[in-house]
Amino acid sequence: MRRRHQRLAHQHVWGAALETDFTPLQSLFGGAMIGLSAVLLMLTLGRIMGATGIFAGVFAPTSRRDWLWRTAVVLGMMTGPWVVWTLTGALPVVHSDISPLALTLGGLIVGVGVTLGGGCTSGHGVCGLARSSPRSGIAVVVFMATAVATVFVIRHVIGA
Repeated sequence: MRRRHQRLAHQHVWGAALETDFTPLQSLFGGAMIGLSAVLLMLTLGRIMGATGIFAGVFAPTSRRDWLWRTAVVLGMMTGPWVVWTLTGALPVVHSDISPLALTLGGLIVGVGVTLGGGCTSGHGVCGLARSSPRSGIAVVVFMATAVATVFVIRHVIGA
């Protein structure tokens, strides 16, 4: 049984059913946690909370201290599902009809975009906008426009 504030949306893309839930309270809490994490990282280490840059820095750290904090963040991201399971006794159900090859190609395309854009959505969208960075403002407009165009093409041009 679904809660009243949750609405289930179905979309079929290339034969795969995509399902999304409308979860405003969970989304608000998650966004607040991301914002708090970004502020704490800036206050304690003077660093921007860009997930891609943090992850890349694990493999090319500038010092042992640099490697330690980056590794802690990455391990925190990786162990998130375990924490949810420990606290609630259940994991969110994640199912994808999209092939591992398509997911890998999508990840590579995102990696190229992150490299060309000089950062990821968390770095530009959360931290860059908060610092009134003009470069981040442009990056956010570009990736949001690209997202809108992609959804339009998939839903209305391809007809999936």
